[in-house]
Amino acid sequence: MDDRLARFSESISFDHRLYKQDIRGSIAHAKMLCRQSLLSADEFLSIERELRDIESILDRGEMPFRIELEDIHMHIEQTLIDRLGDTGRKLHTARSRNDQISTDLRLWVRESLDAVDGLLKNLQRAFLKRCTMDEGVVVPAYTHMQRAQPVLAAHYWLAYVEKLERDRTRLADCRRRCNVCPLGGAAVAGTSLPIDRHYSAELLEFEDVAANSIDISSDRDFAVESVFVLTMISQHLSGWAEEWILWSTTEFGFIKLPHAFCTGSSIMPQKVNPDTLELTRGKSARVVGNLQTLLVLIKGLPLAYNRDLQEDKPPLFDSFDTVIACLELAIPIVEQSELQPQIISARLDQGYLDATALMETLIARGMPQRTAHHKVGALVAIAKSRSVALVDLTDVEIQSIDETLDGSIRTTLGVSGAVRSYKSYGSSGPEQVAHQIQRWTDKLSP
Repeated sequence: MDDRLARFSESISFDHRLYKQDIRGSIAHAKMLCRQSLLSADEFLSIERELRDIESILDRGEMPFRIELEDIHMHIEQTLIDRLGDTGRKLHTARSRNDQISTDLRLWVRESLDAVDGLLKNLQRAFLKRCTMDEGVVVPAYTHMQRAQPVLAAHYWLAYVEKLERDRTRLADCRRRCNVCPLGGAAVAGTSLPIDRHYSAELLEFEDVAANSIDISSDRDFAVESVFVLTMISQHLSGWAEEWILWSTTEFGFIKLPHAFCTGSSIMPQKVNPDTLELTRGKSARVVGNLQTLLVLIKGLPLAYNRDLQEDKPPLFDSFDTVIACLELAIPIVEQSELQPQIISARLDQGYLDATALMETLIARGMPQRTAHHKVGALVAIAKSRSVALVDLTDVEIQSIDETLDGSIRTTLGVSGAVRSYKSYGSSGPEQVAHQIQRWTDKLSP
């Protein structure tokens, strides 16, 4: 092989991180071969012993990687052959690098999905803990980045718990499709040797066995799907980061970020920059780009294995690394940040957040919704012209819009009254929020 091609085609520089999965898969394969009398018991024990010793060497970072051996699979197998000779050469019986790579990658993705799920659950718990920390605090909810209605801060935090739960269900669904064993599919057509693929799958804790040997080596749906799920997670983290970046500004002043996760300025001594949140927002672009890379990579590939698929690992690994790093930092930021209720409450009467509550009061008195909407809009216009709150309108001003209205409508006005008025399931009413907090407490308990 031309040295330039050797450098061009090697993957050991990035697939070495699959060594534990490769060794686990090889031991399971050898155990199956032994059970099927394709290896003797002594040969299996020798192979298992040497593979575990090779794993220890790799754990310590003591194996020199050689470009001419291309990938981690060949490094491990060649080391085994160097130690055991012909016994080591028997390990690759009834398998190909095609199904071997797919097996390793599925094992790695399965473990990584579980790691991400654990972090998502801890982030949910962090938001749930905030519900108690910020009990009773009312914040403005926004639509179109304009103040809309008042809500309990706990209701806001629970919105993120819900988003993260959808991420977790997508992870679980992706894991189910990933958890299918390709080992023993061999190069493309299967094998004439009497192997037991179901036993191999059982040893590796797969839930099912891939049923078509042609599909086995070309299938990377699980890799693409996992990065799609990670992309959704990164999008949720990016939206959260954007919101808290805004909330931490002097203009909002809603939240104080922990200084341990912020940085200063090289020239402005007063600055506390939300760099972790900005990087979380920025790194989401990498995950989106990785998804695009994988989609283009598999576009138009003929059956079955093609060398193009070697390029699936860098974007896959990077996506998991990036999202895990973001989640590891998001958890303490959520736990340690501090709402600023005095600043929030000082401006809660700005934006006419109680207008919808007033409209619904008129509806409850029998007025059609569109009529009530129009009349409250007119009252808001009067209040804006005088720069006062709705509750400060005079009886004359109220009756100028509708002579059937009087000062009694003021009892429904104000931010606290609006929050107390919410009754529908999933709303920001105190009873509903308490119910949801209890539901999530039960669901997220250890």
